[in-house]
Amino acid sequence: MVIYYYVLALLIIGIDQLTKYLVVHYMEIGESIEVIPSFFYITSHRNAGAAFGILQGQMWLFYIATIVVIFFVVYYLQKHGRESRMIGIPLALILGGAIGNFIDRLLFQEVVDFLNVYIFTYNYPIFNVADSALVVGVILLMMKIIMDDRKEKRQQHGN
Repeated sequence: MVIYYYVLALLIIGIDQLTKYLVVHYMEIGESIEVIPSFFYITSHRNAGAAFGILQGQMWLFYIATIVVIFFVVYYLQKHGRESRMIGIPLALILGGAIGNFIDRLLFQEVVDFLNVYIFTYNYPIFNVADSALVVGVILLMMKIIMDDRKEKRQQHGN
């Protein structure tokens, strides 16, 4: 049932907003808590742009893009969500992630980020739960599209 995908999206939004609330209310901007030495930290950060800090301060662009994304995700979820969990789950993750960051942009004109990972000496850009849901959702959706494409090619070639 499609309703379960909306419940998943709401769960993502809830976890995202709760974790951001905790960071905003219990940490100073720039404060960092070591979780796994030299690898994972909780670091209070704000981002007025998109991924990797691009398009700083372009809120009108993010508002429009997010509304368009939400519209299309809901449309595809309603149209194709019943067909496969491999479609519904990624779309629910994308929906929850998009709305989670949209709430921040509407309320604060910036996004609260706090997950800070070091990969060897590289400090990966700080991100949040909504970002994670978006990335995982997009990856799963791409995997589904690739699998369907390969299946269709095998069927066309009689394998």
